[in-house]
Amino acid sequence: MSATMTAVDVPPPGPGPGRRASLLPRWLERRVARPLGAVLSGVLLYLSFPPRPLWWLAVPAFALLGWTLHGRRLRAGFGLGYLAGLGFLLPLLVWTGEEVGAVPWLALVAAESLFVAAACMLVAAVSRLPAWPVFAAAVWVLGEAARARVPFGGFPWGKIAFGQADGLFLPLAAVGGTPVLGFAVALCGFGLYATAGAVRAYRTAGRLPRGPLAAATLSLLAPVAAALAAQPLVSATAEDGTATVAAIQGNVPRLGLDFNEQRRAVLDNHARRTEQLAADVAAGRAPRPDFVLWPENSSDLDPYRNDDARFVIDQAVRAIGAPTVVGAVLTPETGPLRNTLIQWDPRSGPVATYDKRHVQPFGEYIPMRSFVRLFNKDVDRVSRDFGPGDKVGVFDLAGTKVGLATCYEAAFDWAVRDTVTHGARLISVPSNNATFGRSEMTYQQLAMSRVRAVEHSRAVVVPVTSGVSAIIRPDGTIVRESRMFTPDALVAEVPLRSSLTPATRLGTLPEAALVTVAAAGLGWAASGAVRRRRAPHAKAAAGPGATGV
Repeated sequence: MSATMTAVDVPPPGPGPGRRASLLPRWLERRVARPLGAVLSGVLLYLSFPPRPLWWLAVPAFALLGWTLHGRRLRAGFGLGYLAGLGFLLPLLVWTGEEVGAVPWLALVAAESLFVAAACMLVAAVSRLPAWPVFAAAVWVLGEAARARVPFGGFPWGKIAFGQADGLFLPLAAVGGTPVLGFAVALCGFGLYATAGAVRAYRTAGRLPRGPLAAATLSLLAPVAAALAAQPLVSATAEDGTATVAAIQGNVPRLGLDFNEQRRAVLDNHARRTEQLAADVAAGRAPRPDFVLWPENSSDLDPYRNDDARFVIDQAVRAIGAPTVVGAVLTPETGPLRNTLIQWDPRSGPVATYDKRHVQPFGEYIPMRSFVRLFNKDVDRVSRDFGPGDKVGVFDLAGTKVGLATCYEAAFDWAVRDTVTHGARLISVPSNNATFGRSEMTYQQLAMSRVRAVEHSRAVVVPVTSGVSAIIRPDGTIVRESRMFTPDALVAEVPLRSSLTPATRLGTLPEAALVTVAAAGLGWAASGAVRRRRAPHAKAAAGPGATGV
């Protein structure tokens, strides 16, 4: 068979075939350059996340990670991947130690980096396959899928998709949700490295590898083409009319964990800001909202058991004259606490509730409490665990079905999607970020809500106790936004939509398909490794005279 089937002989522009395959001595590349490259790739991933509008840095981050892992053995891939995970998650999750110290932050990063390490080990395993960027990007999605599920229900914070709210690839969220969006970014990055490698192979050997170059270029360009093709799925056009919504940010008296000791002051702040909005509406300075959304923990006093809290909320809701969703902590006589959203009618009072379904481990409940106490005494600040609800949250507010995903739940694909499949025309993500100070956490969470808006083609309203609150169109753009730790009332008219995006219709199927691709690649790589191990033994058993003609 002619060699031109796979390569074209072209005069090389640089040194000939005798040129070194690497610009660095092998020991320096292995012991210094690749570990540094792994850390730098993680840092670039971190820098691609909000509040920085540097989403595009994720592509060179994956290209650098591809160089770091390509052709490495499994053990080296795991170690390099762990370094990449540290470079990424240490700065990304620093806010988790804002008030409780470094130990919980470092423990979380150490645990979550194991998932990154495992994914990178598997990337190294498939990196010798034809069209390896496809399998490597699918393996990355596999790692994110595992991290979003275990342990304790998972921790999907830092999914690559959540750094793409301002990015070119964002329309792909409407195609297949966060797995497809993350896959596209990783594929483009790995394709960039593979393309550079194919070009370098030509420069060093004087041969243009057609097959590898075509596969690499396709990996680089296909995600971009797919994102452009998906653009028509992104729309802010009203399908079912519009609604005027108000998001209240009452603010907290002080930052920190003692937020919960300021319960009455926080409630009064939100009631006062709602009453001020009512006065502005009466004076013609603000449009009248169809409904009002308060944040999570806006009343940590149980209004079912505290008459004063009930009176304050009732007065504020009656003043604005619109159904209001109030975030409250319910304290039953027995059993766990409940992180609850209450639908409060201006005439009837509380008429419906939604209990947060995915409560936060080590924040709202403490797994392995006696063991964790050995490392951090703050564990007993959570003296009574919260329990999860079991019903999807959709309230009918003045004729508009509003889906509810409380704070941490916005990171989980299922927790947002099922509100839309249950009829939500708009999504609310009430949150409390007061315990994380002025960190980047609130911006990271806001970016999640922007991705969810495009994923499900719904307006998303994010009322937060202390900032940043926002009202987001179905195309992911922000209509109104507050400043941190500033009382505010955001009012805007938003489009209501009822059509379902492919991502909403397909649910977990795109993720399952990508996991299947990853499994196929790993199976292929494993069978190749077995054949390579058997080859020397088969050759030795055949003997020196076994060569055929």
